[in-house]
Amino acid sequence: MTHLEKLAAIRELMKNDGVDAYIIPSADPHISEYLPDFYKSIPFVTGFTGSVSTVVITQDFAGLWTDSRYFVQAEEQLKGSGFELVKLKAQGMPEYIEWLGEQLPQGSKIAFDEKTVSVLLGLQLEQQLAFKDIRFLHSDYVGQIWKDRPALPAEPAFLLSEEVVGQSVESKLAAIRKSLAKQRANFHLVSSLDDMAWIFNLRGQDVGYNPVVLSFALISEDAVKIYIDKNKLSFEDQQKLQNQGVEMLPYDGLASALQALPPSSSILIDPKRNCYFMYKQVANGVKKILETNPSTYLKAIKNEVEIANTRKAMAKDGAAMTKFFKWVKENIGKIEITELSAAEVLKNFRAEQDGFVGESFNTIAGYKAHGALPHYAATPESNVSIKADGLFLVDSGGQYQYGTTDITRVMPMGNNTDEESTDYTLVLKAMIEGCKARFPKGTCGYQIDAITRSPMWDYALNYGHGTGHGVGYYLNVHEGPHIFNASATPIPVELGTITSIEPGIYRIGKHGIRIENLVLTVKDESNEFNEFYAFESLTLAPIDTTLVKKELLETSHINWLNNYHQQVYDKVSPLLNEDEKAFLKEMTKAI
Repeated sequence: MTHLEKLAAIRELMKNDGVDAYIIPSADPHISEYLPDFYKSIPFVTGFTGSVSTVVITQDFAGLWTDSRYFVQAEEQLKGSGFELVKLKAQGMPEYIEWLGEQLPQGSKIAFDEKTVSVLLGLQLEQQLAFKDIRFLHSDYVGQIWKDRPALPAEPAFLLSEEVVGQSVESKLAAIRKSLAKQRANFHLVSSLDDMAWIFNLRGQDVGYNPVVLSFALISEDAVKIYIDKNKLSFEDQQKLQNQGVEMLPYDGLASALQALPPSSSILIDPKRNCYFMYKQVANGVKKILETNPSTYLKAIKNEVEIANTRKAMAKDGAAMTKFFKWVKENIGKIEITELSAAEVLKNFRAEQDGFVGESFNTIAGYKAHGALPHYAATPESNVSIKADGLFLVDSGGQYQYGTTDITRVMPMGNNTDEESTDYTLVLKAMIEGCKARFPKGTCGYQIDAITRSPMWDYALNYGHGTGHGVGYYLNVHEGPHIFNASATPIPVELGTITSIEPGIYRIGKHGIRIENLVLTVKDESNEFNEFYAFESLTLAPIDTTLVKKELLETSHINWLNNYHQQVYDKVSPLLNEDEKAFLKEMTKAI
């Protein structure tokens, strides 16, 4: 079926059910960012492959709502599909709800698959459209027309030892139960896969780039039940979970368990990380406490073992990056290098490192104008050759058995313009400004975001994405609850959290520049004014300085860069051969 035929088939199903609008979110029953192939409904229906979007279909309009990171990509991929791009004004906001309120007549019917809508979104749809007496229908029209839909993943899963993660399942459950007691919750529903992985020291291969396993958990004061295909686990791992007081039940058994909860009890449900369908299965009379998963806060603060192992992963990753830079510089103009082939070479260098499991996300290898697309992903159709000219942006990361990495570097390929040099220096200055920040306890992510952007604001420059996101430990590369962006999220930056700092400048049709390090929040100084925190740069990889305009940097930025490069050389060079050491020495020389 073509995309136009799929759109027509969905409209026919809508017509049969008297449905006026059908919503397709980019999600699964675990409200995941990265989806199993089974739930990649938007790419199937529209052809758009970006990771964040929502589709709304009526009988006379079909739109795809997404943010500025994907505008160029969406316009290209939606051509001839019957779907139009609707540009979001604010990233992450469901602006299509207001559109539906304006377009639909009184008493209309809206359908969506409740398993792919978060609790928060489901309630928001009901509340914001109540003035129109909208009726809602739970239906998966995509599934009805997707004849060769992929099966749910059945890959093996495994448990990590306490030596690797630094904390037992029992101690994690105790901390969660302590939080539940404070909130007077008898039960707690966990659907988010990275929370499941953290709580039970569980890892798997069910979702690309994220080492997670399709599963749910129901935790009470005296019992723990996980809903999972237990055949994914070895007999030894099954026994280990049972010995920790964990009962394993079929993956599809959660709904009936929620329906059987005692009417006088209470259950804590994270409205952002559980699906509307499961929320509605909770028995009548059960009090629903809508709060963030306790494990989300606990997971964000890394313990000593996780921090030590992450430092090890960063050194290994830095060695792979150094080898990659050397390979590109020595081979450009001698052999054909494309965006896709470069990404594959980088993956191979990472694979040489012990403990490498896979990439932590799809590598963004964007040459020249492609670098101006923050979430560009090269395809055979878009793939271009890299020449000794312009800028080459590479945003990549690795999953190691002892940590997760995420790094962006820009390689000047030659014949660079003054504008490119200025932009590069200002992005570097902004990144350094964020990395060297000292801030009082209680500081929130939006304050770090503003500190980082300040050097670029001085030149009336800005970027449309956030400055940083939390990063997991051998887990999801995007992790909450804290985030460095402009939204006034009242979550302070805590000791032990790992976060990216990644400012950028994007000139459409010309070039994109983003430089990214991961940082660890550490203690700095205590005095009569407050307890102050700072960042330790975890990422260990050289930053190309050939385009740097020193006159645009202050002494503090130059000192930071030189000290950082000395650390990179000291920690990465022992992992390299003599030629590679010499190359790294040159890249990290003081400016």
